[in-house]
Amino acid sequence: MDKEMIELTNVNKKYGDFVAVKNLSLKIKKGQIFGLLGPNGAGKSTTIRMIIGVLDKTEGSIYVDGIDVSKKPDQVKKNIGYMSQKFSLYEDLTVIENLNFYASIYGVRGKDKEKRIKQLITMANLNGKEKVLASQLSGGWKQRLALGCALIHRPKLLILDEPTAGVDPVSRRIFWKMIFELSNQGITVLVSTHYMDEAESCDIVGFIFKGELLTVDTPENLKSTENAKTLEDVFIKYVEKLTGESIDTSFKSLKFIKGDD
Repeated sequence: MDKEMIELTNVNKKYGDFVAVKNLSLKIKKGQIFGLLGPNGAGKSTTIRMIIGVLDKTEGSIYVDGIDVSKKPDQVKKNIGYMSQKFSLYEDLTVIENLNFYASIYGVRGKDKEKRIKQLITMANLNGKEKVLASQLSGGWKQRLALGCALIHRPKLLILDEPTAGVDPVSRRIFWKMIFELSNQGITVLVSTHYMDEAESCDIVGFIFKGELLTVDTPENLKSTENAKTLEDVFIKYVEKLTGESIDTSFKSLKFIKGDD
């Protein structure tokens, strides 16, 4: 039985002469929480968009649950729940209307639809907010609703593209508790983030910088190998090695503020 939920081999994405993703090879096992880490513009979202089949790769191969994304994109999408940073909600629809809409998109109907919506509302603690417009929800509540919409069709793989950006710390913590529970139920989770404290909770993390995958390992192994206290320290070390510049030197130019020569 194939143990990989996601398998990328020598994947490249080019826009003319610009290489957004370079020779990326990656395997994510079923049931794992995998953190794809990197600064803005590193290639995280581009990689995710190729995995879910909305962006064509230039070279290489991408398989999701043993299915070639290039050959059977529609079949792959049925197995994926996707949640973006912008939440993909319809602001002029209520909580229940958003859930009903996404259920119809994924072909979930009848009693099965009603059962799943009730379960997701309970999971997201949205009881009593069913008739509230999405536009009137706070960032944390929108986040939970968006997660519910992504799970309506019971996907095997949940992909989260910077899902906690702009959300308060309490909502972030609640959100991650929900992710842990989903993982315990056997759902594979791929999450992109630049919050290194969140990455500490992942089973495996991969650092991507300027379209290149630098390393893949457990958070503990990476910190031990680099003799670092946090994953943020590890990432900064990798960036400094690649750029040949110390992060500290970038602040020397600020001395002019206080008039230093």
